[in-house]
Amino acid sequence: MAETDSSMSPARHPWIVPAWPAPAAVRACATSRAGGVSEGCFTGLNLSSYVGDDPQAVRQNRSILQQRLALPTPPLWLTQVHGTSVLQGSHDVPHALEYDGCSTHQPGVVCAVQTADCLPVLLCDRQGTAVAALHAGWRGLAGGILEAGVKALDLDPAVLLAWLGPAIGPEAFEVGADVFRAFVNNDPLTAPAFRPGQPGKWYADIYALARRRLARCGVSAVYGGGFCTYNDATRFYSYRRDRTTGRMATLIWIQT
Repeated sequence: MAETDSSMSPARHPWIVPAWPAPAAVRACATSRAGGVSEGCFTGLNLSSYVGDDPQAVRQNRSILQQRLALPTPPLWLTQVHGTSVLQGSHDVPHALEYDGCSTHQPGVVCAVQTADCLPVLLCDRQGTAVAALHAGWRGLAGGILEAGVKALDLDPAVLLAWLGPAIGPEAFEVGADVFRAFVNNDPLTAPAFRPGQPGKWYADIYALARRRLARCGVSAVYGGGFCTYNDATRFYSYRRDRTTGRMATLIWIQT
């Protein structure tokens, strides 16, 4: 399946498969909210166990994910804390550790992050020897989660590919002056990623910010972007829109 955009029917396209030139051994996918068993404000394929959904429904949704994607092992589900730590994933590490990214060189280890407006970023190398999944809210993005993910792969950044998954779009992501300063004071060239909103407010393009951060650390092959979780309630969960809501997952692994 080709990568789809947010205008297409979630009933026809419950999964988003990145359109990027990753090697055949690298498998990747981002879920939408379609296809699960959760109900109420979590209706759909909620994959998070920490948002208040029925635990049995979450377990069933994760089983659906495992079966439909034919995952080689269960994903390494992280406890995300809007930080910059990246787990070195293996078949031996426990789940629910406090990290905002996961990388691995081991085939069959499924790296995953959960989002509902924050930006999921996938990395792989052109030879298919290493992959990473990163959770980039504005705090993590400003703090260096993408740089930490690139460093964790321990490869020349020039050989890496990046894919930007579904996140809140630039027409909906209103932020305060503190967020503007966190980026622009560090790198004045991020200023075009912001446009003025109401007094003291800015609209931020999280995709443009991520591309700039990746470029600064040597990753020039960047794909994806263009989704908006906030403005597509049928297809995506959005914390900013709904507050109490589910989470999608963005996953990557090296096929065994």
